[in-house]
Amino acid sequence: MGERRNYSDGYWWSKDGLRLHYRDYAGPADKPPILCFPGLTRNARDYEGLAARLAGEWRVLCVEFRGRGESAYAKDPMTYVPLTYLQDVEALLAELGIGRFVAVGTSLGGIVTMLLAATGAERLAGVVLNDVGPELNPAGLARIRTYVGKPVWYPTWMHAARGVAEGNGDVYPAYAIEDWLRMAKRLYRVNSSGRIVLDYDMKIAEPFRVPGNEAGPDMWPTIDALKGRPVLVVRGERSDILSAGTAEKMLARLPQGELVTVPGVGHAPTLEETEAAAGIDRLLGKI
Repeated sequence: MGERRNYSDGYWWSKDGLRLHYRDYAGPADKPPILCFPGLTRNARDYEGLAARLAGEWRVLCVEFRGRGESAYAKDPMTYVPLTYLQDVEALLAELGIGRFVAVGTSLGGIVTMLLAATGAERLAGVVLNDVGPELNPAGLARIRTYVGKPVWYPTWMHAARGVAEGNGDVYPAYAIEDWLRMAKRLYRVNSSGRIVLDYDMKIAEPFRVPGNEAGPDMWPTIDALKGRPVLVVRGERSDILSAGTAEKMLARLPQGELVTVPGVGHAPTLEETEAAAGIDRLLGKI
């Protein structure tokens, strides 16, 4: 790897005694910090590009939910649910004394962002919902169910890159091998025996398998809670999670909302794409 680290590691404790991790990219104290929340199987590395681009001008905190990356794995797998992640984030906000912040949430991270809006929208200076909304497409959820919690390992990073390309070729059809390699390094880690393994607790899949759990509460009121705030909805043109129709319905309820569709990409955009980056800059310009 060898690149210079442009962040420091931060840790906080959950109510049930787990040590959780975030990356802290320094920025000015007179602006609200940007908190980035990753998708279901992802970690802080997903936001490397975005954080590196904004660091210095903004303080950026990239959160790792329990069971991912350097955050501790839960003893009870049934705590791998959005309401617990919400409590964990609330504990972090209290620990750091953060009163107002910009939330960037991809997929599951966007669901946690919507719950933050429901429990106290006044804290949110601005919001980016990346390829997620109050209604999720059942086809996309079914696809995620086919792979989440299935242990996969590779002997080399090149094998891992090829494996990731095989599974995600239709999501990022324009990717070259170096893009897949970068993605593999975000998704996987090297374990103690030198194998390249997925960087999350396989048990995060358990609550996902409980019948009825996928529906969850009616999330539309959380969109109404965001009225009057700058909101950017990012959608991958080929997304099988956030439909174009749901995205349009969200915008109809958000007078200060903007929709950016990232061409040729599925679930989920990395937010490093030109269109997404420009949309984020416009949002931050309103704060």
